[in-house]
Amino acid sequence: MQRNILSFVSRVGCFLRKYCTLIAFTGTIAAAQSDIHSRSLFSAANSSTHSRDMASDEYSAAFVTCPDISTANEIARGIVQQKLAACVNVIPGISSVYEWQGSIEESSEILLMIKTRTSRIPDVVTFVNKNHPFEVPEVISMKIDQGSAGYLQWIAAIVPRNGASDTDS
Repeated sequence: MQRNILSFVSRVGCFLRKYCTLIAFTGTIAAAQSDIHSRSLFSAANSSTHSRDMASDEYSAAFVTCPDISTANEIARGIVQQKLAACVNVIPGISSVYEWQGSIEESSEILLMIKTRTSRIPDVVTFVNKNHPFEVPEVISMKIDQGSAGYLQWIAAIVPRNGASDTDS
């Protein structure tokens, strides 16, 4: 009889733990859905904060991989100092798998995410090619289709157009 009671109590305890975990998980999902809903309402109510027209063809994000943090920081700082970009994020801890000279290679790398004007991408490529230790550095870019109007205006204020002086931006 005592074993049956202990077994019953144990099963009830297990059930309650699972039930409480389910309730906590459900609460987390509900909170996340509420947050997503309120963000989408905020975005819709403040559509002027997200600009498609302003971004079209004018701004780009470029991506560069670096072999180590010192190279990444040096290139990032140089790009910003020369006003080739408003911001460079240095993202450590990426893994790359690629073919190089006939064999499959794997390496840990640092990713640079460079926000700039589209017209400055050729200058970014030139800078990276001159300052990067790789024989063929990765420099790819994508146009920014949409973004925060304030952020895009900040890029415009920091990065002069190609061939323009700082006051012409």
